Amino acid sequence: MQAYMKSEMPYAGVQTPALRALCREVFEAHPLGTWSRWIDTVLALWRRARYREERYAAITLAAFRGYRDFRTLAALPCYEEMVVDGAWWDYVDSIATRLVGDLLSRHPREMKRHMRAWARGADVWKRRTAILSQLSFKGATDVRLLHACIEPSIDHPEFFLRKAIGWALREHAKTDPDGVAEYVRAKADRLSALSKREALRNLVKAGRIDAVP
Repeated sequence: MQAYMKSEMPYAGVQTPALRALCREVFEAHPLGTWSRWIDTVLALWRRARYREERYAAITLAAFRGYRDFRTLAALPCYEEMVVDGAWWDYVDSIATRLVGDLLSRHPREMKRHMRAWARGADVWKRRTAILSQLSFKGATDVRLLHACIEPSIDHPEFFLRKAIGWALREHAKTDPDGVAEYVRAKADRLSALSKREALRNLVKAGRIDAVP
């Protein structure tokens, strides 16, 4: 597991289904009654982790259904720390889609400003988070925001940004295939081959377009 993830932090060897079941059992048995206890526990799990699974548990606690009311804009600095410190796709993608995306859906005005700033910043993983933050939004996707988050990284050579761009566009193509195809055609000279291939993979497979431009 450690070799596959190219992780300096070791794994305890707990498989995902077992980890999820253990987290659910512990979190339900030991409720955290206040916002400060919840956020402090999330950060303690994250900062003191010796094994990668402990950081997965921190993300799971942050996203646990019993703490939905605690997931306010005040939690964003915690999420930001985890993104910057984690700096790898397994952490970041979960934080982006489960935590940051949840804040964006409930506090769109404030979070759009933050996502645009993250998308323009120097940190690659905050950029990736901004690009992927609407991954599960389907028809509710703010297309202007999606494009604004892609634009600062559209020419970036970083693999994880190119992959994120393609992934975000591919998911959006499930609800707006024509819009994504038009966007890729318009940006064909700037988008990487990887981004274009990922974005249009399902459209090519379905025969909606002939080939990747």
